[in-house]
Amino acid sequence: MFYYLDGTVAEILPYLAVIDCGGVGYACKTTNTTLAQLKKGQRGKLYTYLDVGENAFGLYGFATANELNSFKLLIGVSGVGPKAALAILSAATPESLAMAIVTGDEKSLTAAPGVGKKIAQRIILELKDKMARESAATGLDFSGGAAVSVPAFTNKATEAAQALAVLGYTSAEVAQALKGVDVETLSLEEIIRQCLKKMVK
Repeated sequence: MFYYLDGTVAEILPYLAVIDCGGVGYACKTTNTTLAQLKKGQRGKLYTYLDVGENAFGLYGFATANELNSFKLLIGVSGVGPKAALAILSAATPESLAMAIVTGDEKSLTAAPGVGKKIAQRIILELKDKMARESAATGLDFSGGAAVSVPAFTNKATEAAQALAVLGYTSAEVAQALKGVDVETLSLEEIIRQCLKKMVK
């Protein structure tokens, strides 16, 4: 229904930002990461997600499309609600979240308040399965096989490709984004960050 809101930041509260668009204040539940990028009285743009429940509507807003995509992925996991997803994304960037899923790093996820070991394991398991299904459907071979036409497809490049697939990018988008990125010397998180910047552009 709403793709994004672009207006004046009227209020900043814990996990909530109010964006004034033409005299109407939209209360968007959000992450600490997004709140840190907003300033009261200045212009702000949030990519939104409308959660329609039986008794209420919930509007969620994020400073970047990548953060919104990560939120959608998390709430798609059984047992993970919007509150837990916001907590996770307040403690982790989309890049570090993707890395945690690919590497099976439960501790990165349990660092978020209210997220226990079982939920962290479920997130990793379900999103890894989702990645595997999508890679099979698109022909993206994460083992470094011939299906991927990316130069110097090293272990770090493979892990970066897996992480980007977790975030919902196609094999073609991943291959294009990895071109020109120094996968030999950059850290895994920096590789992912540079690829995300290229794909957002």
